Amino acid sequence: MKKITANMYRQGWDERNGGNISYMLDEKEVAERLGLTKESTANDFEKALLLGDVEAMNEYMNRVSSDMFSYFDTTTRIEPERFYHGFVLGLMVSLENRYIITSNRESGFGRYDIMLEPKNKEDVAIIIEFKVFNTRRDKSIEDTVQAALQQIEDKNYEADLIARGVPKENIRKYGFAFRGKEVYIEENAF
Repeated sequence: MKKITANMYRQGWDERNGGNISYMLDEKEVAERLGLTKESTANDFEKALLLGDVEAMNEYMNRVSSDMFSYFDTTTRIEPERFYHGFVLGLMVSLENRYIITSNRESGFGRYDIMLEPKNKEDVAIIIEFKVFNTRRDKSIEDTVQAALQQIEDKNYEADLIARGVPKENIRKYGFAFRGKEVYIEENAF
């Protein structure tokens, strides 16, 4: 790029273009400069999710929530769960080459929040249910996450995955609980 810029300057391009020089970088040039590869495009949350590292998932979500979210983002009176749902769904977008990512679809006896169905049926599948802490229903955020996990079981959200050939032992189920900017995630232990 330095060579191109110097050559343009020598040929007087800066005079013809009001002193501005533009150069379109391609993906390969940027990736090499930043040390990115196809394998490293996943964010820390995606990596933790795929590894089943609940502690790292909690750490990531709480750090991002604390640093980026406003109290007003997370405390809307009308369906506050939607904010979290959209945010987490956006975090997983780079997994689309390995997973069929669906949101708010029916399976079993209800409608799950997010499902990641592996394109390779030997990979792990993921079901996510979100719950917002409710002072009238829950004593703690831990109660909220347990309610999310229990809903996954009670509604049999894994039914479609099993029908499509995903082995039951390859299905991970996560409950996400939110209280303001606080996030708590647990994996199903049923």
